[in-house]
Amino acid sequence: MIGVDTNVLIRYLVQDDPRQGAAAARFVERELSSERPGHVSLVVLAETVWVLQGSYGIDKADLIPMISTLAADARFAVQDADALWMALESCEETDADLADALIRSVDALHGCSHTVTFDKRATRLPGMVLLQ
Repeated sequence: MIGVDTNVLIRYLVQDDPRQGAAAARFVERELSSERPGHVSLVVLAETVWVLQGSYGIDKADLIPMISTLAADARFAVQDADALWMALESCEETDADLADALIRSVDALHGCSHTVTFDKRATRLPGMVLLQ
């Protein structure tokens, strides 16, 4: 397995820099496979979502299919993939953002009864509780 950093994943997904985008595509297409996948950590996923939304203006409606396609690609091994799939499902059912849904999903899979937050919007997710 080979670790994949956020900047490589971003260049692969958005192809906004000709040189780096081509290098990222070559790496994924030539070096990664289901037998030797690229490891995508939850930190990389969270950073990727943040960059895609903040810097590229990609809205949630376009982001969820993009991340779903990545997670389903056998060339990538997503850390705690079950948590990601749970988070993606939660995002489709609510207007919460993917990072909050991922936080809650990871906590739930690790046995947390709930997750406390000061983010009122995040409390739209089941299991997220506003700390007062």
